[in-house]
Amino acid sequence: MECEIGASESISGAVVRAVSAVEGRDPRSLRPLSEVLDPDALDIVFDSQHDGTPRPGGRLTFVYSKCCVTVENGEYLTLHPIDPRIRDERGSDVIDSGI
Repeated sequence: MECEIGASESISGAVVRAVSAVEGRDPRSLRPLSEVLDPDALDIVFDSQHDGTPRPGGRLTFVYSKCCVTVENGEYLTLHPIDPRIRDERGSDVIDSGI
């Protein structure tokens, strides 16, 4: 699943929203993101530079809940389920996520 991070949305919030959508769960039922990584640090990594200009590029990949999450340039998320019982966006069973 790929999704765009909204201009007014924090990266950490977008991660929780997207993972809950992929897993078909309420966001409050997920393990807290703070148990996996520091959400404030995640947001800061892709935040604008001190002079307000955007940071060029950047990619960060981590596992959260049952998904491999990649944040690209602070604008896009790519999620790959790592639990074979979770179906991808086409409704196909995910057999090997490559992780």
